[in-house]
Amino acid sequence: MRGGLQDPARGPQVPPTMDARWPPSSRPLLGVCTLVCLATAAFLGHVLLRDSLVAPQEQRRFSQGPEQLYHAHQQGARNPGPQPSPGHPGRPRAAPTQCDVPPNSRFDCAPDKAITQQQCEARGCCYRPATPWPQHPRMGQPWCFFPPSYPSYKLENLTTTETGYTAALTRSTPTFFPKDILALRLDVLLETESRLHFTIKDPTNRRYEVPLETPRAHGRALATLYSVEFQEEPFGVVVRRKLDGRVLLNTTVAPLFFADQFLQLSTSLPSQYIAGLAEHLGSLMLSTNWTRVTLWNRDIAPSPNVNLYGSHPFYLALEDGGSAHGVFLLNSNAMDVVLQPSPALSWRSTGGILDVYVFLGPEPKSVVQQYLEVVGSPFMPPYWGLGFHLCRWGYSSTAITRQVVENMTRAHFPLDTQWNDLDYMDARRDFTFNKDGFRDFPAMVQELHRGGRRYVMIVDPAISSSSPPGSYRPYDEGLRRKVFITNETGQPLIGKVWPGFTVFPDFTSPTALDWWQDMVSEFHAQVPFDGMWIDMNEPSNFVRGSVYGCPDNDLENPPYVPGVVGGTLRAATICASSRQLLSTHYNLHNLYGLTEAIASHRALVKARGTRPFVISRSTFAGHGQYAGHWTGDVWSSWEQLSYSVPEILLFNLLGVPLVGADVCGFLGNTSEELCVRWTQLGAFYPFMRNHNDLNSLPQEPYRFSATAQEAMRKALALRYSLLPHLYTLFHRAHVGGETVARPLFLDAGSGRPIDQRRRQQHQQQPVSPSRGAAGSLKTPTPGPWTASSCGGRLCSSPRARGREGRSDWLLPRWHMVRPADGARRGLRQPPAPTSSSAHVHHPQQGAVGDAASPAGHHQRPPPGWAHHPPAGPWPHDHRVPKAAHGPGRSPGHKRGSPRGAVLGRRGEPRGAGARGLHGGGLPGQERHHRERAGTCD
Repeated sequence: MRGGLQDPARGPQVPPTMDARWPPSSRPLLGVCTLVCLATAAFLGHVLLRDSLVAPQEQRRFSQGPEQLYHAHQQGARNPGPQPSPGHPGRPRAAPTQCDVPPNSRFDCAPDKAITQQQCEARGCCYRPATPWPQHPRMGQPWCFFPPSYPSYKLENLTTTETGYTAALTRSTPTFFPKDILALRLDVLLETESRLHFTIKDPTNRRYEVPLETPRAHGRALATLYSVEFQEEPFGVVVRRKLDGRVLLNTTVAPLFFADQFLQLSTSLPSQYIAGLAEHLGSLMLSTNWTRVTLWNRDIAPSPNVNLYGSHPFYLALEDGGSAHGVFLLNSNAMDVVLQPSPALSWRSTGGILDVYVFLGPEPKSVVQQYLEVVGSPFMPPYWGLGFHLCRWGYSSTAITRQVVENMTRAHFPLDTQWNDLDYMDARRDFTFNKDGFRDFPAMVQELHRGGRRYVMIVDPAISSSSPPGSYRPYDEGLRRKVFITNETGQPLIGKVWPGFTVFPDFTSPTALDWWQDMVSEFHAQVPFDGMWIDMNEPSNFVRGSVYGCPDNDLENPPYVPGVVGGTLRAATICASSRQLLSTHYNLHNLYGLTEAIASHRALVKARGTRPFVISRSTFAGHGQYAGHWTGDVWSSWEQLSYSVPEILLFNLLGVPLVGADVCGFLGNTSEELCVRWTQLGAFYPFMRNHNDLNSLPQEPYRFSATAQEAMRKALALRYSLLPHLYTLFHRAHVGGETVARPLFLDAGSGRPIDQRRRQQHQQQPVSPSRGAAGSLKTPTPGPWTASSCGGRLCSSPRARGREGRSDWLLPRWHMVRPADGARRGLRQPPAPTSSSAHVHHPQQGAVGDAASPAGHHQRPPPGWAHHPPAGPWPHDHRVPKAAHGPGRSPGHKRGSPRGAVLGRRGEPRGAGARGLHGGGLPGQERHHRERAGTCD
């Protein structure tokens, strides 16, 4: 019975049959009535289909229309839907007869390999050759695609539960992927007013699930911003926004796949404006023109269209009218995410389960906050971590490192934190230092501390395994405690990284966490470092898999391989079949950097007793709770400078606000113009570090001409004048899930349309609703803008100049401040503190921890550097309260609750009555800076 309802008490309601014939005299009248009814039905059907938001127009050919959808509370609905085409495991299906699907709405029936027309039709799919996409030969309109009648799962036994709904999903016809799971369980949880959560999994056999701590629902939300509908056959879920009926998620557009090593879930999109799905190099807004984003963490110099260091399967979609929503697939397996012009999106994962969260917003910033309620809010960095950091691979001795610090001081450049790369190590082994160039290593670090600076050094996860027994404690002790990842024989897997033959800690093991903590504490007792730079933690490997190769099995050769660089999962990393405590590396690979960040965060808290500072290259969802991120081995080029802005904005949307690119670039030689411009841009990075490669020319600020140095000095002075404001933003991110650097569209409110330019703008980097930076590579959004260098108002937006034009170095166009809508010109006075702003908003009256002033703010700031430290004592108690040691967040945490407050010496929230910044800054301090900066041109 199409679209009918079933009463649980009475069973299916079947209309009585009509055996009587119509009299002959009534037949003409009956014919006329029939024609009128058909015409009316056709007209109404056209109107309903036109106005329906179940799917975009081109995608409705797969869906059977809104009449086949029924709301979740309508249990027992029976709808036969399209019948599956005949087929049998191992036997070819008949070629479909209905293949009239618009090109942009075709979903690929051959995602695993290129196939012929005969092979395509044997799968029961349609074959229509199309023009190949020249830039991306593996993407574009698929030649082999699913017909509307392709069989999928059927919804059965939909039942209401205390938290939502549950149902069974059954498939009668296997797919072309091996090991189909024909019976599944659907659980739908109405967790909060704005968060929907549903899972699809095997009810019989336990499968790997991401071990991320997420909030648990203890009941169903009584009032929600969304409604949920289901299509029975082929199965699909439709999520609508109640306010306007807009469809946000519609999985009826393509068949569901759930095999052992291939899962696919497709959905329509309400617009083409999609951000997220990190880590990738490109614009903030993803193209929906047949774009593939591959998520499989890899060590590779950033370039477009390749899988990079991190995996974040979350996207934020902007809707017409100013609303936004987000979708998060909690899955850590290798995957492709395909965007197509209809617009639509397909998740293709190689394992795990389908664990989906939908966030209703409706404001864009609310979507980010709701996402962070699931994965965790960012950690609060120490104040010194926001200053200027300097590093280079090639500081080969303490003498050279000391000289760099001295040169920075003599040139009047502020420097908060000095770093060292691999040079300090003995034979490039972790937790050692060489006794030649770094024989007085501990003394050098203590000298930095006496000068008011901090010290950070690199630590790689790979542990040398080639040292003689008893000569290298980290390996000997790790071997004794059995903390290393093993191969299929149970022996430690041997790879090759910087120190030569290496083994890899299994950070999913509690024993390994304790071992890592002991190694960090023991080394800290020798060298009192302040932070950890964890690199090569995808994990990177200089051989494919291991020095002995990898076994030939399904994990190493899955039936579907996403578009990874190298073509195999073991390229530049360890074997997918290697074993860890929680599961195989096949499932856990993308979590390796996150688990090392958790271990390092915990180890630093124990070793130092203060808020930790960890910067990591590899990331996954939830990484911001424990560490920051730098964007890797970027090239010294204008293109990479430009790409750094959308990447920083992207990671702020993902809850990793402490992020930045290597200023002036890492690979290749920079130019003076490029380095000046990059320093000016970097002044607005949440994390600012100048770092470059051993084989490139040095690029410390004092290496350049006097004119260039003056421009860089002004940029750094501006950054330091904004540090109290920046620190406040990090605190808001920590306790309220806000961003530090944000795209322009994030400040739009629900119901306020977002203009197209603001949606697509990724070269402008507001650091709060009242402050932002716009690059000289692009013309900023039209005024009114104020030049922060002098406080003068620009009459119009400046035009972009040539890349080598040097006329405005002293008044860089990266230094733009735009007042918030409705604010008067100049700096606003901060509002009086309220109960919601009574927590710490100011470093002087701020969080207990490493809140000492930056190095440039110490007793004798370098001459010529603008600084007026705000009044008020700095806290001297740098201990971390016991309750604040862990970065985690309780599931029931609400923004602004006491759990998020930073505690004082006696445990009370500090900052009550303090002067919050709220986008205003310190007027006296910035006036002094403007006076020193000169006049506007």
